[in-house]
Amino acid sequence: MGFSGYQKFVVAVLAFLQFTIVLDFMLLAPLGALVVPALHITPEQFGRVVSAYAFAAGVSGILAAGYADRFDRKKILLVFYAGFMLGTLFCALAHTYVLLLLARMVTGMFAGVVGAASMAIVTDLFPLAMRGRVMGFIQSAFAASTVLGLPLSLWMSSRWGWNSPFFLVVAVCTAVGGSIIGRLRPVNAHLALRPDKNPLHHLLHTLTTRSYLIGFATTALLTMGGFMLMPYSTLFVVHNVGISIENLSVVYLVTGLVSAVMGPLLGRASDTFGKFRVFAFGCAVTIVMVLIYTRLSNVPLWTLITVSALLQIGIFSRMISSSALMSGLPKPADRGAYMSISSSLQQMSGGLAAMLGGMVVVQLDDGRLMHFDTLGDILVCTTLASFVLMYFVNRRVMGATAAAHPAALESKVNQES
Repeated sequence: MGFSGYQKFVVAVLAFLQFTIVLDFMLLAPLGALVVPALHITPEQFGRVVSAYAFAAGVSGILAAGYADRFDRKKILLVFYAGFMLGTLFCALAHTYVLLLLARMVTGMFAGVVGAASMAIVTDLFPLAMRGRVMGFIQSAFAASTVLGLPLSLWMSSRWGWNSPFFLVVAVCTAVGGSIIGRLRPVNAHLALRPDKNPLHHLLHTLTTRSYLIGFATTALLTMGGFMLMPYSTLFVVHNVGISIENLSVVYLVTGLVSAVMGPLLGRASDTFGKFRVFAFGCAVTIVMVLIYTRLSNVPLWTLITVSALLQIGIFSRMISSSALMSGLPKPADRGAYMSISSSLQQMSGGLAAMLGGMVVVQLDDGRLMHFDTLGDILVCTTLASFVLMYFVNRRVMGATAAAHPAALESKVNQES
C-alpha cells in the first residue's frame, strides 16, 4: 500500500516539525561552553536551564491530556506550535539567566504537547499497516538534527553568538507552521465519537485503563534505559575509549547518517515483517552492542564508529517499531490523551534516568568513568523487561485488529445489501 499525495505531505510536514522540536531540545547542551560565560552563570545554573525544559514538558503533557481529544487536532497542533515558536524566540532574545530559564520553561511547556498532537494525527490518518513507514520517516528527524542541524547551529553560534541558532529554528518553524495552516486538513473525526467532556474524568480514565497502563510502562522503560546511558557517553568516549574531542564530530556524523538511512528502511520492515519482530530484532542488537560498547577501552576510531552505528540501528529498530505498535493501543476517542501522557512519561523518565545514572557512574581524577558498564547492564535489564511488556502490547493490538476486521466486513455487507 503506497502513500497518496496528501499522505506524503502529512509525513513530510510532521517530519520537519519533529526536526524543529528535536533540534531545539538538543541545541542548548552543546552550547554550554558559550552560554555559561556569555550570561555569567555557573554550571549548576546551566543544568537547571537544561532540565527546566524537560520538567515543563512533562507537566504540560499531563495537564493537557484531559483536553487533548475535545478539539480538532490541527487546531491543537497550531496553538501549541505557535507557543513553542514564541518560547524559542524568547530563548534567542534572552540575555540573563532568569530570562533564559523562563524561556526554556515556556518552550518545553508547549513542545511536549506538540509532539503528542503530531503522533495522534499520525494515528488518526494512517492505518496500522502503514505506521511503521510513517514513524520511520518522522523518527529520522533525530538523525537529521544530528547530521545537519547541530553542526550548522554550532557553526552559527561560533560566528554570530550562542543565541543565533534559535533564530534559525524560529525561521524553520514559520515555514512549517505556514504549511500546516495552508494544506493540513482538519483532523476531527474523533469528535464524532462524542469524547468525554469532563477533562479530569477523561484524564483519570486514560490513566487507569489497563491496556494503556502496559503501554505507559513500556514507554517509561524504553526511555529510562537510553537516557541513563546517553548523558555520559561523551565523557566515556573521550576519557575511557581514548577518542579525541576533534573526532567526536566524525562519530556523530557517521552514526547520524546511518540513522537517517536506516530509519525509513526499518519502518518499511516493521510494516512488512511485523512490528513486534522488528522490535525483537532491535532488542537483540541493542543488548549485544551495549554490552560491547560500555566495555570499550582504547580502541581505534573505526571500531568505535562501527559499534556506535550498530548500536544506533538497534535503538532505532526499537524506537520505530514500538512507536508504530503502541499507537494501536488507544481508542480513537482517547488518542490525544494517551499520546500526551506518553510524551509526559518520556520526559519525566528521561530526567529520572539521567539523575540515577549520575548516582551510578563516578569520574576519577584523570577523567575516566567508573561503573559505566553497570549502566550498560541496567540498560540490558530494561530492554529485556520492555520486550516482555511489548509481547503483551502486541497481543492486545493484534487481537483488537483481528476483532475489528470481521466487524468492518459485516458492516460493509450490510451496507451493500
